[in-house]
Amino acid sequence: MFEQEPLAIIFAALMALTVILYAILDGYDLGVGMLIPLKDEQQSDTMIASIGPFWDANETWLVMAMGLLFIAFPLAHSIVFKALYLPTLVLLISLILRGIAFDFRAKALFAHKPLWDRAFKFGSLFAALSQGYMLGQYIVGFDSSGMSILFSLISAVGVAIAYTLIGAAWLIMKCEGELQTRAIKWFYKALFVSWLGVIAVSIVNPLVNDAVFNRWLTTPAYWILPILCGLCFVVALFEIRKMIARKAINESDDSRCWSPFALTVAIYLLCFVGIALSFYPDIVPGQLTIWESVAAPQALNFILWGAIIVIPTIILYTIFSYRVFWGKVSPLQYY
Repeated sequence: MFEQEPLAIIFAALMALTVILYAILDGYDLGVGMLIPLKDEQQSDTMIASIGPFWDANETWLVMAMGLLFIAFPLAHSIVFKALYLPTLVLLISLILRGIAFDFRAKALFAHKPLWDRAFKFGSLFAALSQGYMLGQYIVGFDSSGMSILFSLISAVGVAIAYTLIGAAWLIMKCEGELQTRAIKWFYKALFVSWLGVIAVSIVNPLVNDAVFNRWLTTPAYWILPILCGLCFVVALFEIRKMIARKAINESDDSRCWSPFALTVAIYLLCFVGIALSFYPDIVPGQLTIWESVAAPQALNFILWGAIIVIPTIILYTIFSYRVFWGKVSPLQYY
């Protein structure tokens, strides 16, 4: 039996794990959805096929994260979702729209298929924008002033661009030929915008929160994170330029196609750890710590046994599914 304080740390760590797994796994399929070309049916089908075996399961991590927040930190859950009711509603509607569009595009008449492609594309876009807005509001402590709303809107666009970055990296790894070449160009453009977005958040975050500013100022070890993140961007830039040069010589050259995705995942991890360290132990910035909001230890000790079984099982299933469908994407098929 664990006491309340270690339980708070354990469940905060589990929630952090589920959030970053969601951001990476559902992030790339949201990115692919936003990148779907509406006037090229063959490429749209290939892009849908690249995420087909995974996209629905990827959303499991979002459900897990929200469930852990509700069960382990009920007071924080009520504060967060009271402040984020509207963007949460937009997110849920967008995810439902994506699910409907994914199935209906296969069953609709040929003339109606573009309609469902647009629904999937814009469902992905608004899901990404709503998540980015929620992140921005979290950083500013759910402040509703004009400048905070503006920052949250900029954060919404930044997260959408970051998802297109990892989505393009996924397509580089999974696709071939003309679509892969197109994905390389998408990645190259998104890389610069994402870089600017990370810099902007790194500047604004300590400026709007004195506690974050003091923490980073008094803990020089934290600076290794932005340095490593910057190095990942630089390496990604060199990798994508080399890839463009190799493609110019030999269009079928597919060497190191995995590197943009691996580097993007590293960027995601470094940014996430930076945000986590900025606010820990606060679960609601400036209002509530994990110690103040954690549920009763009797309930959490019981739930922990379920988490020990369920979360590793989902991770193993995820690894297995990616192992089964590894390699280049095959033509889209519906059964």
